[in-house]
Amino acid sequence: MSIATVQLLLDKTKDFSIEETLAFLANEYPNQVVFSTSFGQEDQVITDLIGKNQLPITVFTLDTGRLFQETYNVFHKTLKKYKTEIKTYFPDTTAVEALLNQKGPNSFYESVENRKECCFIRKVAPLTKALQGNAIWITGLRAEQSENRSDLNFFEYDAHFDIIKFNPLLKWTLKEVEEYLEKNNVPQNSLHKQGFVSIGCAPCTRAILPGEDIRAGRWSWESSHKECGLHQK
Repeated sequence: MSIATVQLLLDKTKDFSIEETLAFLANEYPNQVVFSTSFGQEDQVITDLIGKNQLPITVFTLDTGRLFQETYNVFHKTLKKYKTEIKTYFPDTTAVEALLNQKGPNSFYESVENRKECCFIRKVAPLTKALQGNAIWITGLRAEQSENRSDLNFFEYDAHFDIIKFNPLLKWTLKEVEEYLEKNNVPQNSLHKQGFVSIGCAPCTRAILPGEDIRAGRWSWESSHKECGLHQK
């Protein structure tokens, strides 16, 4: 996969709807198209599009071991509604045990480096395993989510994972996402009604206040770019 392939896909799908693009990718790269969901609002839109159109796209999630119970609840409701498998990837047990034995359960509060170490073990390493051997990685990224995502394209080459990312909701607003979910009766995380916009691990996520940036609720004790390593933007 390469940057040239990205341009080719942009050209071929420029007049396609999201559903048409998803179907095209599934046909063009059989058994090599995957979608990563954390059961957030954007991801639930994409899950609905894949599920109701019965597209042959593998849906997977990363269970870090520190998710909210509310996230597991929407996971379960999603399985029931769409009756499709959601592959689950866990962090390596030995790596988690070593981290806790050496630094304790809350080392991520102590420094950005420690937090990124925890994110790598619990999220990035399992994601690397999930993406291996695939050609297209579908994400729920939106340009509105953060300043460093504002210059993304619908298709991007991710050099770190050597894969092409498709960001179908890139130009959607949060309002459009919420309206879609309500209109189509898509399962949602109940925490969204409590001010949680971006939901990750329980210790690292809080509700945001009116007027705060969408990503303010993630790693709120940091002044970093608020990324965990799954996406470089």
